[in-house]
Amino acid sequence: MTTKKHNRTFLNTFLSERKQVGAVAPSSRFLVNAMCNKIDFERADCIVELGPGTGVFTEELLARAKDDCKIILIELNRTFHKVLKDRFKNTDSRLIILNRSADEIEDIVKEHNINDVDAVLSSLPLTVIPEIIKKRIIIGSYNVLRQGGVYVQYQYSLNARRLLELKYGKLKVGFVPFNIPPAFVYTGVKELMEN
Repeated sequence: MTTKKHNRTFLNTFLSERKQVGAVAPSSRFLVNAMCNKIDFERADCIVELGPGTGVFTEELLARAKDDCKIILIELNRTFHKVLKDRFKNTDSRLIILNRSADEIEDIVKEHNINDVDAVLSSLPLTVIPEIIKKRIIIGSYNVLRQGGVYVQYQYSLNARRLLELKYGKLKVGFVPFNIPPAFVYTGVKELMEN
């Protein structure tokens, strides 16, 4: 599928399923880099991507990740799940592509016999997700991270900041003006426990 077709699919899905899709177009190269630069790919053995859409971030994760790094994609939207399956079908054994809800992240990680993950990269539109599900996603993401692991999330406003800070404490917040629309990037670290 070409970039033009990905963009059309993204826009059509946005228009028909506003409760699952929070953007009118796939993320820009600037936003992809800003998000992926927060992950330590040399160390990462497992990365979970929440709401991968048409796979813009997935492509970059595959390009940067180690040969033995597992990358779990959790996509609730059936249209995007099909796009991901078609786009990455048989291309990379590191990928696990699931049509499930992000609030199942803890179960999914356990089902794949993974103890913890190094990074959770989220494109979920937190603003439109019901409060209880949003909390389950944030808590579940925190719980699956290893100590020192990172949670990276972009949003178009600062509305989710307080909720994320309840779990991660102080967040790093960046801004990417060259995106449609411009986006904030939140980075939370699961702090190392003191002995």
